[in-house]
Amino acid sequence: MEVLLYTILTLCALGVLSAVILYFVAQKFRVEEDPRIDEVEKMLPGANCGGCGFAGCRGMADALVKQDDISSLFCPVGGGDCMKAVAAYLGKSAPEKEPQVATVRCGGTCEKRPRTNDFNGTKSCAVASSLYVGETGCAFGCLGFGDCVVSCAFDAIRMNPETGLPEVDPDKCTACGACVKACPKMIIELRKKWPKNRAVYVSCVSKDKGAVVMKACKAGCIGCGKCQKVCAFDAITIANNLAYIDPQKCKLCRKCVNECPTGAIRLVGMEPLPKAPKTPAAPAAPKAAPVAEKTAPAAEKAVESAKPAAEKAALASGQAAPADASKAAAVEKPAGSAAAPEKAAPNAEKAAPAETASKAE
Repeated sequence: MEVLLYTILTLCALGVLSAVILYFVAQKFRVEEDPRIDEVEKMLPGANCGGCGFAGCRGMADALVKQDDISSLFCPVGGGDCMKAVAAYLGKSAPEKEPQVATVRCGGTCEKRPRTNDFNGTKSCAVASSLYVGETGCAFGCLGFGDCVVSCAFDAIRMNPETGLPEVDPDKCTACGACVKACPKMIIELRKKWPKNRAVYVSCVSKDKGAVVMKACKAGCIGCGKCQKVCAFDAITIANNLAYIDPQKCKLCRKCVNECPTGAIRLVGMEPLPKAPKTPAAPAAPKAAPVAEKTAPAAEKAVESAKPAAEKAALASGQAAPADASKAAAVEKPAGSAAAPEKAAPNAEKAAPAETASKAE
């Protein structure tokens, strides 16, 4: 019994002694932390989404306090107002960044992009993309298993059962970028957020040639370049058979929307421009009337064709027909009028035998 009691007392003494030693060591090597970090962390939204590039809001607060230049730091969830409040508290300049929103750049709905096979594996975009191209003929389009929906911490994305595509609620989206990282096909992009949620963008990321794209999806971009030709702000570029609209240069003029032959350019929050009516083709000009001057050569040809007949008749009667007189008689009639050459030849033939017959008598 005494041995057990001594053992317990010894263990208790060792515990107390170890606690005292640890306390003094902790005090000796204590790292002082800036108390402002706690205050800045309270100013942040506390979503811990990682959209700022740090593991959580605590890491973001620590960077904001310790860095002199915070222009490269931005909380997408809190936005500009939150960053201004933090900068005012720390006595630093707040970064100015325009609001952004997640945009799904795929228009291949169930109707426009029919399925070619069925995937019976795990319903995950990451798993499906690692095994094959997808259930449709497009190797670049949305797989439709909703990894982006699961990654969104703000319930801003949902899958539309009718189209089979994800839809983003711009009012709930914080542009944290979690859905962008979760999409293996990289069809989700953070783009400039226009007032009243307006947007113009190419809802396609396929880099195939036009014939291949149209075979797989009726709403794909074929890289024809018509949109680029009508853009007056140099906001559209064509690369790898794909058009891209720069949100920083685009002025929402909407001319490119009407020019797109496949409807790959999507217009959100605005009505399209009215299409200009097609002007009817001008009627062909009537053919000009034949010129009277052309009848003179025709009459001469008729006279030439009548000369052999007159000469033969003159030889038969023993007298030579005066060629000059017959030529003059034949030319006088057609020169005065624009008679048809078809009628001139028979008249000349009739005149020559009649003249020779009278002389023979």
